[in-house]
Amino acid sequence: MTELTFDVEEAFHLVRLDSYLSQQLPGTPSRTVIKQLMEEGLVKVNDQIRKPHYKVQKDDHIIVQFTEAVVPDRAIRPENIPLNIFYEDDHLLVIDKPAGLLVHPTHNNRSGTLVNALLYHCSKLSDVNEEDRPGIVHRLDRETSGLMVVAKDDQTHVRLARQFEKHRIQKNYAALVQGHPEYDEGVIDAALGRHKVHWDKKEISTDELAKPAKTTYRVIERYPQKCSLVALFPETGRTHQLRVHMAYLGHPILGDAKYGKKTSFPRLALHARGIGFQHPQTKNLLEFYSVLPKEFSDVQQILGRPSIR
Repeated sequence: MTELTFDVEEAFHLVRLDSYLSQQLPGTPSRTVIKQLMEEGLVKVNDQIRKPHYKVQKDDHIIVQFTEAVVPDRAIRPENIPLNIFYEDDHLLVIDKPAGLLVHPTHNNRSGTLVNALLYHCSKLSDVNEEDRPGIVHRLDRETSGLMVVAKDDQTHVRLARQFEKHRIQKNYAALVQGHPEYDEGVIDAALGRHKVHWDKKEISTDELAKPAKTTYRVIERYPQKCSLVALFPETGRTHQLRVHMAYLGHPILGDAKYGKKTSFPRLALHARGIGFQHPQTKNLLEFYSVLPKEFSDVQQILGRPSIR
């Protein structure tokens, strides 16, 4: 018998228990299988047996017991996936993640992720997180490219996480957005909550559970193809914050399948261009900047007309 545990994240707040488990458990078992496990008392939420229609709450602790026949091998294997490393020492490394690379394994995607690559490259990674996320202090969406910092030891991880929590990490993003913002610069101060219909989306919300979110933007260039290159400076780090905020402003990020139009660009046109933080061990200030991906500089060719200032 194998035992798996889950702590419900905010994104799944009020999702049915059977639906939640069907998304989280390895092998994507059917709801019939999940119902049978519940009937046999093999699923507990906060040490209590719940019905399939129970709606999970944020931070619920769920324990599921499986036979080996149901649970596939969950081991994460090192894979020789090339990494663009900007900086590395005994405590951390900074990498430039390409668009399309998933940061960590999921229940139905156990290979080809940044974590698989890190396990191959590094002799050690922090284990503060769940076993699927060694070294991962923060995340970028799969289709977002750019700079990420990874921790090799637990002390470094905890100290970096504290900097993120206290908004001491300097983050600079570049995005291609639809249309031309009215003002050259501005601030979007709008709280984010879980979408009322789609569990995997966020929306602007005044609900008491909504999280404060603030983004400063500055227009870098306006193109005649009815799009603009903007710099984005998130003061908070909410899930999908930049994507929701730009859509709320009326200028969704190009290629955004969730909050805009996927076909507007070959990929999500969002790049984590710069990151700055205090080294948790040496206390030195580190700052890194990466060049824009080629498709950003080729925007005129991709969208079909020459650019003008």
